[in-house]
Amino acid sequence: MEILDTIEARSLEPSQRFNPLNDFLFYKVMGEKGSEPQLTGFLNAVLGPSGRKPIASLEIMENKTFVRDMLNDKTCSLDVRAVLSDGSLVNIEVQIGNKHNMDRRSLFYWGKLYTKALKKGQDYIKLPDVIAINILGFDFPPGGNVRTCFRLREDSDPTLVLTTALEIHFVNMVRWRRQGEKDVAGNPLHRWLTWLDPQSPPELVKEVKSMDALIAEADERQEFVMQDDDARDYYDRRQKAEWDRISGLNNARQEGMEKGEQIGLQKGEQIGLQRGEQKGRQELSLELLGLLDRGCSMEDIRRELASRG
Repeated sequence: MEILDTIEARSLEPSQRFNPLNDFLFYKVMGEKGSEPQLTGFLNAVLGPSGRKPIASLEIMENKTFVRDMLNDKTCSLDVRAVLSDGSLVNIEVQIGNKHNMDRRSLFYWGKLYTKALKKGQDYIKLPDVIAINILGFDFPPGGNVRTCFRLREDSDPTLVLTTALEIHFVNMVRWRRQGEKDVAGNPLHRWLTWLDPQSPPELVKEVKSMDALIAEADERQEFVMQDDDARDYYDRRQKAEWDRISGLNNARQEGMEKGEQIGLQKGEQIGLQRGEQKGRQELSLELLGLLDRGCSMEDIRRELASRG
């Protein structure tokens, strides 16, 4: 756990680059009107390996509820939402901190978007496919790769899919950083993850921007957004919220370890006393049996015990 927290903290440290995984900044770059081309490029990179046809066009569903109090709330979700040309809905969430609920959290937000899409009086067949994409700053799912995709499949025959309505992707930035060879020349997802990762070497970021015009546009949009004082303030608040969360976890862990050590010492002392008393009684019993074997009377033994207090 401490290793993962260190990875998270490093990804949030101030550097020459702004952090594209700051959820506020990700929303401003990918989730507002005018950012359709770069969002399309990113989605094609994530969804392409699953066999989905390239996205022809999409419409961004903007979140108009941004207020200062909301952004100060560490639990608020700044999702990027879009409607694809085939009617599918997409929800993208950046989650840096591990709250140990990612599987159910993702299903919950998928379910909200899925059920909300059905208008009153419509038939269930009108419900669209919903694609959830989670960009994670921690190692999830256990044993997964950089990108994992889940659907509803039959147990004994995984090729049998119940429905295309549910599709949940996880992009694991921890696994991405651990991956040795990165194919930025041949893999669009590798190029996007290189740009998204604040730990990427500047020369590699520059290289992927020169390779992919949409990544270059996303980078330019990011720089433009951060010229606004209010946007920079919101960005800093979200960064600080993550620093505070990681610091709080580390402090709680340290306090837990210290308390555990104290309890352990007390328990060890108690067990030691109990074992010492037990061993003393055993040794005394053996000694008294030895006195009896040597012919001492019970009266002699009582006097011996009284002399020892």
